[in-house]
Amino acid sequence: MEAFSDGVLAIIITIMVLEFKVPEGHDWHSLIELSPKVLSYIFSFIYIGIYWNNHHHLLHMVRTMNGRLMWLNLILLFWLSLIPFTTAWMGESQFAPTPMALYGIILLLAAISYRLLQLAIISQHSGDSAFVKSMGRDWKVKISPVLYLLAILTAYVGPWVSGFFYVLVAAIWVVPEKRIEHILRSE
Repeated sequence: MEAFSDGVLAIIITIMVLEFKVPEGHDWHSLIELSPKVLSYIFSFIYIGIYWNNHHHLLHMVRTMNGRLMWLNLILLFWLSLIPFTTAWMGESQFAPTPMALYGIILLLAAISYRLLQLAIISQHSGDSAFVKSMGRDWKVKISPVLYLLAILTAYVGPWVSGFFYVLVAAIWVVPEKRIEHILRSE
């Protein structure tokens, strides 16, 4: 499941970069015109990287692979696979409200899917395990959906306000999660 997921995430990043078209001009100004597309790509690349990193660590805690985990993982990958579409739309529209809101909806659904996968993996462990205890304190997974909702709601107030919430969630998650690594080392 990890190898399949890694492949899907690599394809998602590849699809995003293939959205870039060579500028028609041959000067720096031509590149500057691409800045909304480049910015949306960088941002989504960071998000995919965050999911890849955390997903990798989470899968190390799987005790028994089963159909439920495989389907929950596939649902997560489905929502993540829509990021290239919303990324391209944000860049093309220069961060118009509806593409910004849709981006948040996709990120919210991916976050919910990640949490469901996390809960399914947690259910494979005893309630007093270090893994279960550490996941109970996972404030990032609890605050992210709230921030995504705020981003969605503020997209029509101001796309840059919405963007602030997306940046905030990414900033929270970009620091690698060390809890699972500590648990694996102590077992």
